[in-house]
Amino acid sequence: MSNSTGATAISANETPADDDYFTNVEGVGFIPRDIYKYVTSDPVGDLPRYSVHIVIQHFLTVATFMVLVSTGLPLYFSDLFWAPYVISLFGGADTARLIHRIAGFAMIFTCAYHVLTIICGTVRRILNKEFDYKRTQLPRFKDLFDLIHDIKYFLGIEPYRPKMEKFMYKQKLHYLAIIWGNSVLIAAGSALLFPDIMAKIFPETLAKLLPTAAEKGGSFPAFFQELARLMHADEAVMALIVLSFWHFINVHFVPGRFPFQWTFFTGKITREHQIEEHFLEYIRNLEEIPEEREYIKGLLREKGFDQSQVVSVSDLPRV
Repeated sequence: MSNSTGATAISANETPADDDYFTNVEGVGFIPRDIYKYVTSDPVGDLPRYSVHIVIQHFLTVATFMVLVSTGLPLYFSDLFWAPYVISLFGGADTARLIHRIAGFAMIFTCAYHVLTIICGTVRRILNKEFDYKRTQLPRFKDLFDLIHDIKYFLGIEPYRPKMEKFMYKQKLHYLAIIWGNSVLIAAGSALLFPDIMAKIFPETLAKLLPTAAEKGGSFPAFFQELARLMHADEAVMALIVLSFWHFINVHFVPGRFPFQWTFFTGKITREHQIEEHFLEYIRNLEEIPEEREYIKGLLREKGFDQSQVVSVSDLPRV
């Protein structure tokens, strides 16, 4: 059976999931699906995952988002008992607004920096004939199948987790959520910061879309400004909840990663983590990194995983 990386999974007599347990990598050997249980891992990271550009963008996104939340929510919920204390930490409402706007422009710069990195990186890989869409954040049907497989694994139905790509289904969902959230925050924030410009743009556009409302004297600029105010605040609260209770906990507090995962700082992922959750990316690393090939070959010999142990006579025609 061929997988998406060109490696071949073969049957093994002593494994509960024969077709999925072993993956053959030419020149290395047959990699068992649970080899991550036996590898050594440096908590700071063993294998490349993010470029220095992505590391910088992640840091800027986190820093600017925390400043935006710390200054924006107290201003929006200024009637609550805790808000004046937080605002006072920034030197008052006027200073908090100024800091909020500066952080907003920094966030926009980070988004533009990220888009430019993605475009330039993709073009470079295409020109070098190295582009592989499977290693991107583009959603695929495989992600849905991986989700179903993972649910079965956590319910005890499947013996092993699915063989997932560099970005698994959870990360792709979160990435799409970030795109949506940033788009809403930037659009609504720009409307609040530049109301005169928006008032000139939207009356004509909305009047064409809603001629009946225009005849009744509907105030499109006022409606849009109120909508932008609600969307900006509500999306900020939602983003804070997602960051705190989904992303942060899922990245740093899960078993095997606690108390801290250094990938966002070093751009590297631990060997154990990559094999367990991004197995197909690890197979590619074996093909691209000679040092990792030698390491895993030695580990396979040490643990007794070799071709003679896993290939039966009935499997020979398929192999």
